[in-house]
Amino acid sequence: MSFGDETEDTGGMSGIDLATARGRDWPSVRQFNVFLANRMGAMLELVRRFETSSVRVVSLTVIETADCAIIRIVPSDYERGYELLKQARLPFTESDLLVVRLPDNDQPLLSITKALLSGEIDIHYTYPLLIGVGPMGCTALALHVDDFENAVHTLQAQGFTLYTESDLND
Repeated sequence: MSFGDETEDTGGMSGIDLATARGRDWPSVRQFNVFLANRMGAMLELVRRFETSSVRVVSLTVIETADCAIIRIVPSDYERGYELLKQARLPFTESDLLVVRLPDNDQPLLSITKALLSGEIDIHYTYPLLIGVGPMGCTALALHVDDFENAVHTLQAQGFTLYTESDLND
C-alpha cells in the first residue's frame, strides 16, 4: 500500500529475501487505486495531473460512494504515474491487471470469459482501455482475476495476446 511516506519494516527478518508484487513472472499491467474525497473538482485535479504531463491515461474507472471515490487508473508510464501521485500526496494502492487483446471475432468477450471459465478463474472486475495498445493499436480489456498465473497460462494456451506495461507506451 502506498499511503504517504513509508519505512521498510522487515520485522527482524533482514536476512530473508522477500519477494514483492513487482517480482511477478507473468505479463501484467499495474493500476493505481486512488482514493478521493467525493467533492466537486477532485476528479478534474487527478486527471489534470496526468494529462498535463507526458503520461497518458490508458484506462480509468470510478467506484463512487456518497463520501469518497476510488479511481482505478492505468497510466501509459507506471514509474512516472507513481511519481505524479506521490507528488500530489494522494492516498493510493496498486494492483495487477491482465490486459488481453480482444480477439478478432464476432464474440470477443464471450471468447475471453469462456477461456477463463475453462481454467476455473474468477473475474473480479473488468473494463476496457481508452486507447489502442501495442504496435498495432489494438483494442484490449483489463481484467482483475483471482489467479493471475493460471489466467496467463490459460489465455496464452488458447492463443490470446496479453500485453505488458511496455506495450502501453507504443
